[in-house]
Amino acid sequence: MDSKIIFLDIDGTLTEPGSNVPPDSAIQAIRQARDAGHYVFLCTGRNYDMLSPLLEYGFDGVIASAGGYIRCQEKVIYDCPMTEEQKRLAMDVLEKNGVFRTVECLDGSYTDEGFKEFLKAHASEGGNSELLRWREQIEKSLNILPMKEYRGQPVYKIVIMSPSVEQLSEPQKMLVSDFEFCIQDKNKDGFINGEIINKKFNKGKAVERVCGYLHIPISNSVAIGDSMNDKEMLETAGLSICMENGNDELKKLVDDICPSVQKDGIRDAFLKYRLI
Repeated sequence: MDSKIIFLDIDGTLTEPGSNVPPDSAIQAIRQARDAGHYVFLCTGRNYDMLSPLLEYGFDGVIASAGGYIRCQEKVIYDCPMTEEQKRLAMDVLEKNGVFRTVECLDGSYTDEGFKEFLKAHASEGGNSELLRWREQIEKSLNILPMKEYRGQPVYKIVIMSPSVEQLSEPQKMLVSDFEFCIQDKNKDGFINGEIINKKFNKGKAVERVCGYLHIPISNSVAIGDSMNDKEMLETAGLSICMENGNDELKKLVDDICPSVQKDGIRDAFLKYRLI
C-alpha cells in the first residue's frame, strides 16, 4: 500500500472550534493511520505556539499560520513571516480604520483589547454579550495575550474583526498587492471575521511543499477541513473532504463530506478511504 499524507485542519475539523482536545475516536484513528505507514500533518491557521497542547497526540509534522511556517518531524522546511514594512503598513491601516487586530507570532498571539471594550460598551445590542463570552473563552484556551505585551516579534498572520464592511475598504485597497483577505464569516450583528495572509503562502502551497519534501505525489494526499480558509488545501489535495458541520460553499468544492466533528467524522473518513 502506498503511503499517503493526510492533512487535518484543527478548529471545526479535528476539534470543536477553540478546543485543544480531539475526540478519542480521532486520536485513535491518527495513531492507526501512522502505524499503517501514512503521514499525518496538522494544517491550520493557528500559529505554532497554539499547537503545543495538540502535539502530544503524535503527528509527523505541522503546517502553521495558514502555511507560513512548516515543520516536518523536527526540521523546519518553510518559514515566511511578514517583512517589517508589510507589518507596519498592515497594522497602521487596520488601526486607522477601527479594525480590531490579533497578530500571530511563533511564540504567541497578541490582540487589541479594544475589541472586548467595544463589545462591553454595546453589550445590550444583538448578540454582543454572547460574542464577548466567546471571545474571552477563545483568548483563554488559545493563550492570546493583550497587545500591550507584544514586543515586535515577526508576524506571520493577522486575524481581523471589523465592525463593518466599509471599515475594511481602505485596508483591502492598501494591502491588496501583498495580502489575501480571507473573510470567514459575517456575524449577524455586522462584524466581519477574517484573516490577512501573505500571498507567498497558503494551505494549498503548503500541501505542495510537504509532498515535494517527502517525495510523495500530491495524488496521494488527503485533506480534511471545514471552513473557507481550507479552500486552497482542499483544492490542492488528491482527495478533499469537508466536515458535515463545515461551510456550505466549501461543500460544493470537495470530493466528499464526512460526519461532523461531534459525530466522529475523522474516524469515519479514515475508515471509508481505508487509511486505517
